[in-house]
Amino acid sequence: MKLFTTTRTLALMTASVAALATVPADAQQLRLGDFQSTTHIVSKEGTTRWIAAVEEATEGAVTFQHFPSEQAARASALMDAVENGILDVALVGTIYHGETLPMNSIVGLPGFYGSAVEGTKAIQAMLAEGPLRDEILETGVVPLFGFVLPPYQVLAQKRLGMPDDWRNLNIRTAGSTQAMTARSLGSVGVSIPGPEVYTAVERGRLDGILFPLASVAAYNLQEVVTHISQNGSFGGYSFVMVARKEMFENLPEDVQLAMIEQGNEVALHVARAQDDSIAGFLADWAAQGVDIYSLSDNELEALSDAMTEVAEDWFNRIGRGSDTAREVLERYRDLTGG
Repeated sequence: MKLFTTTRTLALMTASVAALATVPADAQQLRLGDFQSTTHIVSKEGTTRWIAAVEEATEGAVTFQHFPSEQAARASALMDAVENGILDVALVGTIYHGETLPMNSIVGLPGFYGSAVEGTKAIQAMLAEGPLRDEILETGVVPLFGFVLPPYQVLAQKRLGMPDDWRNLNIRTAGSTQAMTARSLGSVGVSIPGPEVYTAVERGRLDGILFPLASVAAYNLQEVVTHISQNGSFGGYSFVMVARKEMFENLPEDVQLAMIEQGNEVALHVARAQDDSIAGFLADWAAQGVDIYSLSDNELEALSDAMTEVAEDWFNRIGRGSDTAREVLERYRDLTGG
């Protein structure tokens, strides 16, 4: 069991007590945490939309007290917060839990899905049954729904096209799988949380950033780079809404069903919202003088050839060459056409 700071726990308990006065007497209030701000598209079109949908579908039988922006626990500790009863539900980034959810890191592989909707359909199918679902259940939580961010692009101070352009650069990556992607292109993967990337680029610690375009504006990264690709596929990132298993199983069946059904709808909604937001962002950044470029067919082919080894690297390093890892890789490939 991991310990949480006394200050953070006391703040959560105090907020919980204060909120009880506004909750109907017959309602069951659940504490939900995540690490995105309420202005981020993942929160606006995902988390908060799901909260409202579940409360409406259950006619107030279940309500939520929402703790965004790491108010209840840091991104890497959200899973533990649910397991230990600090939270009832949390939206977790699976890459932050690589040690306990190694198979779920499959989403970080490059060249598999081409849009958030495509990737979300694949992840939803794999969370419904199979190894991805099983390893989440083994931690003591239940996956309710999941979705992905759009394919990661590269943001840098110069145009990064052919693999030779990437040699010896420090590239921000998310998780160990994306670090393999950077290494396949001759770069060094540097793991830095999203909120710290802006400063790292300003100070010259990073030469480039792998990031999903729908999330760039939330961190104003377009202000510190001059070139942004728009048609690459340098890996992905998945979110999963999880609930404490014992708590979830004690809820009425109709409430459980509402949480899952509304999650299925919201998963595709937030995926589509992210995909749809990208064109507007690109137009705005281009107007600000950022070079928004498309990788040529030759560049895409060369990058794909260089990154081919990443899937096998994942299978051997993360999956330890197991039959389970092979099953996960083959199913993910079938679902995405990667």
